[in-house]
Amino acid sequence: MAIILNIETATDICSICISKKDEVLIMKEDTKGFSHAAEITLLIEKSFSESGLSINQIDAVAVSKGPGSYTSLRVGASTAKGICYALDRPMIAVDTLYSIAAASIANNKQKALYAPMIDARRMEVYTAIYDFKKNIVQDTNAKIIDENAFREYFEKGQTIIFSGNGAAKCQNVIKSPFAKFSNEICSASNLVPIAFEAFQRQDFCDVAYFSPFYFKSPNITIPRKTL
Repeated sequence: MAIILNIETATDICSICISKKDEVLIMKEDTKGFSHAAEITLLIEKSFSESGLSINQIDAVAVSKGPGSYTSLRVGASTAKGICYALDRPMIAVDTLYSIAAASIANNKQKALYAPMIDARRMEVYTAIYDFKKNIVQDTNAKIIDENAFREYFEKGQTIIFSGNGAAKCQNVIKSPFAKFSNEICSASNLVPIAFEAFQRQDFCDVAYFSPFYFKSPNITIPRKTL
């Protein structure tokens, strides 16, 4: 039957989705911003309560693995691991940028390049580039966005469709007739078709050794000592 609990916490949005095969049964989101630790279990509880399902009925847990916010990813990963351990269910890890790109490809249906972006503060984003068949063109990287960003693609006449929560801040900087912007952001619903395909392939990660793809170490500052 493939009932999957999908967890997306890579950005400021905490999103929970229960799916059956590749269809969304119910989704709950908290958009207040980085309140994942307080909200995630409540969203899961509400989702199962309103769906009429029991958490014991799930066949797997899918989690967005990053890149993204260090703390947010840890909340999602620890929640997914806890459920998998408690229920003895497999875990599926989904690349966050790929999930955004796949949603953008499905929505736009255009033969173009797709660049999902996750905000990494200031004018930096985590990004990658995919073609319209979801093949990787440029691997995940941290990119400072300026007027020359992606010029090598634009000069070849290649259209790039940007999406994700990092794309909005780049819209006034990336000036090209070949740059288009789409409104897909991180959502647990983006994981559903990818997680179902992985479930069919039995493509599971090792729950004990799984660690999110942080890409960068957390930005930790040491407070100055007062004399």
